[in-house]
Amino acid sequence: MAELRLVPEPSRRHEATESLWREVLGRRLRALRLERGEKLTDTASRAGVSPQYLSEVERGRKDPSSEMIAAMAGALEVTLIDLTEQVAGDLRLARAFRTSRAVPARRAEPRALLSLAA
Repeated sequence: MAELRLVPEPSRRHEATESLWREVLGRRLRALRLERGEKLTDTASRAGVSPQYLSEVERGRKDPSSEMIAAMAGALEVTLIDLTEQVAGDLRLARAFRTSRAVPARRAEPRALLSLAA
């Protein structure tokens, strides 16, 4: 006869999710564009992309190809390696910020799941 026993549900620790590359890249591209005081249409035109596409990249909605990233970097007069290093630095800062703000998860009442042991 099968034995019924209660198995505690795995605890769900609240962890801040890591930023996606495309989101950090988009924020960095927007910051570079705004530092130059440029409109979206000006940068997009020089990069050879539509303003809508550049807007979606800046908002982290599109995952651009390496060719598109190089074109946007060139339009903003930064090298691909410099842009990549800036994005990597932004990711490191975000990780350090998340780590420094980490707080223990609030303990919820454990729920149980039924498990059938054969």
